[in-house]
Amino acid sequence: MLMDGKEMRTLQQACAQNHIFAHVGFNERAPHSVGCLWNSSVLISDEGKILNHHRKLVPTFYEKLIWSPGDGSGLKVADTKRCGKIGSLICGENTNPLARWTLMAQGEQLHITTWPAVWPTRRTAVKSASAEGASAESEGKQYDNVAANRTRTAAHCFEAKCFGVLCSGFMDKEMRDAIVRHTASAAATLDHVSQGASLFLDPTGAQIGAQVQGTEGIAYGELDLDACVEPKQYHDVVGTGYQRYDVFDLTVNRRKLGPESVFQREEKPAPEETLQGEEKPSVEEV
Repeated sequence: MLMDGKEMRTLQQACAQNHIFAHVGFNERAPHSVGCLWNSSVLISDEGKILNHHRKLVPTFYEKLIWSPGDGSGLKVADTKRCGKIGSLICGENTNPLARWTLMAQGEQLHITTWPAVWPTRRTAVKSASAEGASAESEGKQYDNVAANRTRTAAHCFEAKCFGVLCSGFMDKEMRDAIVRHTASAAATLDHVSQGASLFLDPTGAQIGAQVQGTEGIAYGELDLDACVEPKQYHDVVGTGYQRYDVFDLTVNRRKLGPESVFQREEKPAPEETLQGEEKPSVEEV
């Protein structure tokens, strides 16, 4: 859907009417090209305002066949007051240390990670032989996307000293059947792959409550943002007590890329404001 399309306006109206914040992932169409798609997300406020719009920086593995590379314009943390400072990354870019640190340096308190319902990689037959010499085949182990997603989200929560929302999609039978109708051979993989999981994490990276997996519904968690303070007193990776800005430097290009930038000269955005009481984190807009 388009960023200024009727679907987005419907989401904004729903947030305003129900006084809720929503972080929504979607396939973003390009207004200038029918052949361009981005893997995108938006954060919408309880007033129906779009607080941030992010396009996944680099499509992962076979995603490159479908989605275009994003840009750094959405590497921002939104200060919502009511729910704290919220940042997010999409799927595999939670493995990108520089993207993650860009959010950490803005005082992120709640990090949202979003993941696909399944991550099929391979379905390998493993041969084994018994003592009597008979051979047998068993299915090879699929990529454990649940463990990988939890590890990456937990690592970010621990480093940023922030809470985490790990949210995975859900593949129902209708979705599975639609894929198989188009590509019959996909059944062999989809019927043996594990579903993604959704869960909450605290600022130490520990899981809060039980994870939700293999079903569609709503998960609830209570997050006390004051719990982000104490861990930073002994290990703050963006504070001057545990960072060396005289050694490391990071520059972030926050311009939204597209053909319009070719025809319109954009002014250089202002740099990040200095955090009060600390050295300025080395995150600049160019």
